[in-house]
Parts: sequence; structure tokens; C-alpha cells
Amino acid sequence: MQKTFTPKALTAAERKWYLVDASEKTVGKVSTEIAKLLRGKSKTTFTPHLDMGDNVVVINVEKLRLTGSKEDQKEYIRHTGYMGHINRIPFKVVQAKNPARILRESVAGMIPHNKLKKFIIRKLYIYAGPQHPHAGQNPITLNV
Repeated sequence: MQKTFTPKALTAAERKWYLVDASEKTVGKVSTEIAKLLRGKSKTTFTPHLDMGDNVVVINVEKLRLTGSKEDQKEYIRHTGYMGHINRIPFKVVQAKNPARILRESVAGMIPHNKLKKFIIRKLYIYAGPQHPHAGQNPITLNV
């Protein structure tokens, strides 16, 4: 009788570093690949209840784009907690002010909403321009 291999929580993760250049790419395609890497779904030792994912560094987020007429229609919504206080911010304003928010919210929506989510999202490093301080980790360049 064969037994199912289950990795241990402390020794399970062999984390790699990946570098993704997001310039002139669509938000959805980049987000799905990043979510897979952060979650660790491409590894053979993937276990849903453990944080098995890798670290991902994303550069040139300011050059991300949307398809169709979504650039004019998409809004980011936030509620303050008071009645009637819904803040609606258009995509173009968010892209000019805080482009990292676009990708972070997109990837966060693709990760399961459980207790591991905050630990998985912490391994995502987003930079608006081409410079990043993670050269010492020798990230593997990933073409999306």
C-alpha cells in the first residue's frame, strides 16, 4: 500500500525568486501567473494548507494596460464604514497615483480568502519603475 507524501510545514518550502517585467502587458494575464507562483501551484509538492509559494518581484507596473474600454469604465471602490460613504476612484487616477494598487488588488483577488492569504501576499514585491532592491537574491527572469 502506497502512502501519500505530505510535506512538513517547517521544511516544505524551497523558495525561489522570480522577476516579472509587466511593461505593456495586460493586468489579468500577469496576475494569474503571479498568483500561481505565489501559491506554489506549479510545484510537485504543492499542498493547499501550506504556504509553498515563491517570492515574486514585479517591475514596470506603471506600464500595465487593460483591454477594450475597461480603462474608461473600471473603478476601484472603497467604503469608509459610514452610510453613503462609498469612494469610487477611476482606473486612470489609480494608475497615475498608485500603480502598485492595481496589480496587488488583482492578485489578492485570485488567492484563496483564508488565513494563509496575508502570508502569501507578503511575498509579492511591486515597483512602478524598472529599479528594484532585490538584485542580491538573483531573481529568475520570467516571461509572461
